Amino acid sequence: MSDTNKLDIREADRLEITVLMDNYTDIFQIESTDVCKRPQLPYFPQILFAEHGFSCLIKVCAGNEEHTVLMDAAVTPACLFSNAKLLKADLGRIEAVALSHGHPDHFLGLAELLKHVSEKQNKEIPLILHPDAFLERRFNIPVIGHPAMIPALDEDVLKGSGADIVKSKKAFPIADSLIHTTGEIERKIPFEKGFPWAEANINGNWITDPFRDDQGLVIKLKGKGLVVISGCAHAGIINTVEYAKKITGTDKVHAVLGGFHLTGRLFDPIIQPTIDEMKRIGPDHIVPMHCTGWKAINQFAEEMPEQFLLNTVGTTYVFGESL
Repeated sequence: MSDTNKLDIREADRLEITVLMDNYTDIFQIESTDVCKRPQLPYFPQILFAEHGFSCLIKVCAGNEEHTVLMDAAVTPACLFSNAKLLKADLGRIEAVALSHGHPDHFLGLAELLKHVSEKQNKEIPLILHPDAFLERRFNIPVIGHPAMIPALDEDVLKGSGADIVKSKKAFPIADSLIHTTGEIERKIPFEKGFPWAEANINGNWITDPFRDDQGLVIKLKGKGLVVISGCAHAGIINTVEYAKKITGTDKVHAVLGGFHLTGRLFDPIIQPTIDEMKRIGPDHIVPMHCTGWKAINQFAEEMPEQFLLNTVGTTYVFGESL
């Protein structure tokens, strides 16, 4: 990619990422640092919910400028809204929503979320996604013995909920160019071969899902480098980070957060190669979440102890300038 094709990405001074939904919750994870802010909530009945889903509220600042966006919208709207309320996260300030890909653990809460935000602001809310996010999809898992359909995005429902749908295959600016989607991610890492049990209906044929819609978010922090956020990283978390580096023209990576999709025996063989490549990239912080899986998360903790941060629902990660 030539310099002329690199993103016109603005540098942010500060970035806050609040995890509204993830697979793990722990009310006794309360010790905070400058980077990792744990929720300080009274105990029962004020409990944060976890589910096999993902959603992050992202606040980015440059000077006096501040923007709030959402990445993904979990599975259960009631859990998403309950967590946001307990965390005092103002969903009404969301300017745009970015969808990482068209799997239901990332979009089932989307319609109600969009309706809430659009009614608060009395306008449509930009929803940035890849056109393939609307594909019909299924899982074909050998032990089940037959394909199992999974929910698909409904464009009419989203529009009726207040979405201004923006379909983009390429990187797309959000938050006045302080955040970009990656768009379609180049696949160059040999061991990142996708998810063979996932299938998509493309041009009338059921094939192994190429996940062309899989995308992450990238933010460039002044004096720190890139922060890369993935939903499931079906394109491969190393492919995702390397592509973020390429399109921004920036080699330094400050933090990598999100789902790395390394869970289950199918992905066991690539856990170590993934960690080896992440060590080579050398982020200052690594936060594996969601579909990364227990085994891989623990291995990251063992092999990258200085960079590793254990995620729980409700944690806010703060990168960049202090207030």
